[in-house]
Amino acid sequence: MTGSPQTTLVLGGTGRTGSLLAKRLADRGRDARTAARHGADVLFDWDRPATHADALRGIDSLYLVTPVMRATYAAQVAAFLDLAEATGVHHVTYLSTYGADDAPPQIDIKAVETDLAARTGITHAILRPAWVMQNFTDTHLPVADGAITVPTGSGTEAFVDAADIAAVAAETLLAPDVHAGARYAPTGPQALTVGEVADIITAVTGQPVTHHDLDPEAWIGGAVAAGVVPADYAVMLRWLTDSIIAGNGSTPNEDVEQVTGRKPTSFREFARRNAHAWAARTGA
Repeated sequence: MTGSPQTTLVLGGTGRTGSLLAKRLADRGRDARTAARHGADVLFDWDRPATHADALRGIDSLYLVTPVMRATYAAQVAAFLDLAEATGVHHVTYLSTYGADDAPPQIDIKAVETDLAARTGITHAILRPAWVMQNFTDTHLPVADGAITVPTGSGTEAFVDAADIAAVAAETLLAPDVHAGARYAPTGPQALTVGEVADIITAVTGQPVTHHDLDPEAWIGGAVAAGVVPADYAVMLRWLTDSIIAGNGSTPNEDVEQVTGRKPTSFREFARRNAHAWAARTGA
């Protein structure tokens, strides 16, 4: 490949990493086109293939975020990548998941990685981030009634700031030849239990927060029954939580610093930056 891509399509462009990535690329002089079902530069819906060609028009590189709240999507993604390759996309950076090699076969995370690796007409980079810190400030793992409710036991996770994931993604898209074939696992600088996360939030906000651990199947069943996640997504929740409970959560590494040149954000730094989000929920 000669030269570098000039326009990047950012799928999930209104999401946690996509919105930050688009701004970062724009700040670096790269045209970034956000794509989502609502509120983005272009309409993109995985279940409406007619939206795909328009989103890809004039695109040279792609930030690939697969369909959310699903476990099976490899065929959809493969068809989209076929179209992307045929319309001139030269590089794809794929937002995968930490520990993708160990994902259950019912989840198509690794299948997409394998698909990308087999394509000779495009280069690719794979990001396998830890759980994002933003889980605790949005609707994923919110502080509710003074507690974070999630079945992780005493296991630890090297929670990572979505901004650090976006920073790594930006480098792979701005210099695709340098990062071709790379696999990065962005993490934070510390492995923390959710109880320790709660302690940090307590210290920063002055409001008591605890970790409410519970039976994993009760938590998953409740999420499905409440319509928070579809039934077939239970396998994903089970794998993610079981990994931490079993002591196989993400561990700190140097990928963020090696790729971006700066150290990753600590959870305490993140908490100070987002204290207002918890204060608003507790009425403090």
